[in-house]
Amino acid sequence: MTTKRAIPTTEKSGLHPRNPHRFRYDFKQLTNVSPDLAPFVLLNKYNSESVDFANPEAVKALNKAILKQFYDIAVWDIPANYLCPPIPGRADYIHHVADLLASCNNGQIPVGSSVSVLDIGVGANCVYPIIGHQSYGWHFMGSDVDPVAIRSANQIVASNPALRGAVECRLQSSSSNIFSKIIKAGEQFELTICNPPFHSSPEDALRGTQRKTENLSSGKETNAKLNFGGQSNELWCNGGEAEFIRRMVKQSSELPNRCLWFSSLVSKKENLYGIYKALQKAGAKDVRTIEMAHGQKHSRIVAWTFLTPGQQTEWLKKFDL
Repeated sequence: MTTKRAIPTTEKSGLHPRNPHRFRYDFKQLTNVSPDLAPFVLLNKYNSESVDFANPEAVKALNKAILKQFYDIAVWDIPANYLCPPIPGRADYIHHVADLLASCNNGQIPVGSSVSVLDIGVGANCVYPIIGHQSYGWHFMGSDVDPVAIRSANQIVASNPALRGAVECRLQSSSSNIFSKIIKAGEQFELTICNPPFHSSPEDALRGTQRKTENLSSGKETNAKLNFGGQSNELWCNGGEAEFIRRMVKQSSELPNRCLWFSSLVSKKENLYGIYKALQKAGAKDVRTIEMAHGQKHSRIVAWTFLTPGQQTEWLKKFDL
């Protein structure tokens, strides 16, 4: 008996309602704005146009087209073997934290350059600042421990007039610090965001990449090292995401009044208990868990603040947002 394969629906399940990528890609429009994508477009098993997501060059060409069509980014590139992130999931994070800020601003999303956001681990791709600034006009500071990533991100900013003066990227000189040496005297942020290193070792990262590659290539042989790219600091750290976020929580408690909301993506649900315990120990006044889904992939954002609800409201009032 042959099982009939379901045809994917037009709208992708689970994405934020303001996410412009919740619908299937229109490859005619994408190739019109970015002809370099055309050679990578093929028919998938549903007889629909797509690209081979196991091919890093195809993924990069798709990202270039998406960023040009939706975010007016004409010049975007990353060094070889650096992380090329999926845009829909990154956009979901931005739209969900916009709602988080609205929750302490009478339901109104604060927009404009007076809203400052710190992207911890901005990467060579600079994608979070691009989406956040082009969607809401926010001002971004990006930090990273990798000088190549910082040079690449700054080059993206310099090459696109829409980002100049709106995004600044700083090198974190100490791999053990997250906020110190980045946040300067007198600086405050309405929000910090982070996509922490997921794996706990190079071996764990390679195994994860191999699994992802096998899923994407449907059994075809491919080079796991090339899949989506990613440098060591982008993919793994000692203790993985759980330890990284616990360190972030502890260090955030040392500057409780420098940021309205701290946040981080949490990929593994089993890490939540330890993160909640760390937040309780740190004295967080309010903790939010925001569930996210992209098809069958589930993750969440954990956000926390050391300010009371009244202090949160007053924080946004003083910026006249």
